[in-house]
Amino acid sequence: MTSHHAPSAESYQLHTARGEFAVVDVPVPAEAEVKGTVLLLPGYTGSKEDFALMHEPLAARGYRSIAVDGRGQHESDGPDDESAYALGELARDVLAQVEALGERVHLVGHSLGGLIARRAALLDHSPFRSLTLMASGPGRISVSQEQRVKLLRDALAVMSMEECWQAILAMGPPEEVGGPARGIGGPELLRRRWLRTSPAQLLATGRQLCTEPDRVTELAAVPLPFHVLSGARDDTWPVTDLDDMAVRLNAHRSVIEGAEHSPNADRPEATARALADFWDALPR
Repeated sequence: MTSHHAPSAESYQLHTARGEFAVVDVPVPAEAEVKGTVLLLPGYTGSKEDFALMHEPLAARGYRSIAVDGRGQHESDGPDDESAYALGELARDVLAQVEALGERVHLVGHSLGGLIARRAALLDHSPFRSLTLMASGPGRISVSQEQRVKLLRDALAVMSMEECWQAILAMGPPEEVGGPARGIGGPELLRRRWLRTSPAQLLATGRQLCTEPDRVTELAAVPLPFHVLSGARDDTWPVTDLDDMAVRLNAHRSVIEGAEHSPNADRPEATARALADFWDALPR
């Protein structure tokens, strides 16, 4: 299972007050100065494996990184009840994860994970040292991606997960949102991850991606350092919307050249460097 991760990576179930969550935890090497701990939240149809290529460059810069499967994602169990995946519930899971880790963390959310991270910071910002929204926008996703999510939701309503997977493959490589056939780890891992993800989670979070309101003004009132990071292209939230959101948040802004909606997978070293540069510049 650990073959896709850094040699020092530890995979385990993190025990929290809200249940168990599968994590990959990569420590800082003995020779480097420890600067902090980072919690990485994956996106829609994603998993902790999406950050596999970023752990080592972050560790080299002094940051322990922990990537987590949210409830109902890949190796974290979740119920068949859609109400369990309301954004507020997923945000409370994040607060419980940080409490279990026992230290304040730099929070990073990719795509849907950014909406969850934002909600967690709105509930209680005190466990966080900073918030990075990676390829995650001010509100609902673009119309083109909304149509893809609706296609997936319609398919889930009438097909098994295995039948859905075959249909996804037949459609060719899709975009990242509604794009479970893309990612790190090869076709077998991606198929296994899809089959282990809860359909209720996909239905509930897919609906949230299509309805989430703009909450940037509310977030801007939270006393945290913010970072908006994206690829140079993004079909899920237009890059101009991410630029605008960064201004409204008075956030640090990083654009990763040669990356699209998943800079963590497209350009992991450059993405890790942009993250560590942001954290290094914050008051200790």
